[in-house]
Amino acid sequence: MRGSILRHWAPGILRTQAFRIVLIYVFVFAISATVLVGFTYWNTERSLDAQTDQIIEAEITGLLEQYQRLDLMGLADVVASRSSREGQSLYILADSLGQQLAGNLDHWPPTVKSVGNFVEFQYTRRIQNELVTRRARGMALPLAGGGFELLVARDVSERELTRRLFSTTLPWSVGLMLVFGLVGGALMSRNVLARLDSINRTSAEIVAGDFSRRVPLTAAHDEFDALAENLNRMFERIERLMKGMREVADSVAHDLRTPLNRLRNRLEEAQRRLDPQSPYAVEIEAAIAETDGLIATFNALLLIAEADSGAARGAMTQIDLSAAMADAAELYAPLAEEKNIALSVLPAGVVTIEGNRSLVSQALANLIDNAIKYTPAEGCVTISAAETPSGVDLTVADSGPGIPEADRLRVVERFVRLEASRNSPGTGLGLSLVAAVARLHRARLTLDDNHPGLKATLSFPRAPLRASKAANKELRMANSEQVTANRE
Repeated sequence: MRGSILRHWAPGILRTQAFRIVLIYVFVFAISATVLVGFTYWNTERSLDAQTDQIIEAEITGLLEQYQRLDLMGLADVVASRSSREGQSLYILADSLGQQLAGNLDHWPPTVKSVGNFVEFQYTRRIQNELVTRRARGMALPLAGGGFELLVARDVSERELTRRLFSTTLPWSVGLMLVFGLVGGALMSRNVLARLDSINRTSAEIVAGDFSRRVPLTAAHDEFDALAENLNRMFERIERLMKGMREVADSVAHDLRTPLNRLRNRLEEAQRRLDPQSPYAVEIEAAIAETDGLIATFNALLLIAEADSGAARGAMTQIDLSAAMADAAELYAPLAEEKNIALSVLPAGVVTIEGNRSLVSQALANLIDNAIKYTPAEGCVTISAAETPSGVDLTVADSGPGIPEADRLRVVERFVRLEASRNSPGTGLGLSLVAAVARLHRARLTLDDNHPGLKATLSFPRAPLRASKAANKELRMANSEQVTANRE
């Protein structure tokens, strides 16, 4: 159980901005600490070397004074006397062949060839009957007129121990710093991720149609709680607006649609009583056509509002697009034949999506209607469906004038009609309804060139859509109210 929880949290935590900030801070802190410790060690080493060099220079000055006063043998006695003392000082007085005359170094170090400069070298020393290799720093100088050389040095092995200690401890310190920083960042990110997941989950449920959902608050009263309070106020405002819009739509459905249908029926009744050759009959026929346009516009607006509100998501079922395309082609075949347009459906096999059957059929009908409306005589309209790696594409392609690329985003807005279609019948709501149906199904409406003509594609996602309980309840209430309105 714990392993599954860790596998669930780890990928999300690694992608959080909080974890990235902590990770960057830890790396910057580790680099800064490394540079600071390195600089401290370098400065300390310089100070120790300077102190050692001062001691060596003072000893050399004293020995040179003894050499000038006591000559070579007196210097040898002084060097032997100092060599007998325990401490870190090292001496060797040697001839031109490197043979020792006095000192506590057995022989002249072979690596010391520079004269008058400070050098570092390895030497061996017997400690508790064991030969130990140690490191020293010193200066060699020739003695005037005698062919002899004097080397004065100090043991700096402790400095080497300190250096090894730094070089060993520093990587472990930085490593532990990174580990603790990453663990702390993961814990902090997990807390942040949990709060963000709560906000995202609530937002997704609201998008799915459950407008009663709110972001939960905690007792911390921190920035996330302040954000949650602002979001909850926004969600309450959206819920009130959507509720008001549904109430307006229901009122319009009850108060306007029925009178419009009654008006149309009375006009038809009056038309039947008149002589077909009467000028009044022609005017009444025109009034009936205008009434049909009003009813069509009214129905389209209600469908768009229904799709945008998310209420129709509760009626999602498996839809066979092949059957839907065949039904739509059969419905529009007489209109296409009347305009001498070839309407064809490409074979697609069994292609299914999950969606609202009536709205998907209406969107497909609108695309076919637009294609036939703007395709010239002897043109062609093709309907097809195909599975893709990401889902299913439903396409309606024609050989008409198409839509300029600059206007493709604008034509899906309500009541937008291009200049080329001003004189053709329509309300400018066809593509708006298709776009609303696409939003309801998390699909994407794409308008492309068909060379020539327009190719309109609805790309449905492969992941099924699940209706929330609130959406189902909302749909049942809407259907019940609609039935009541129809009975009245």
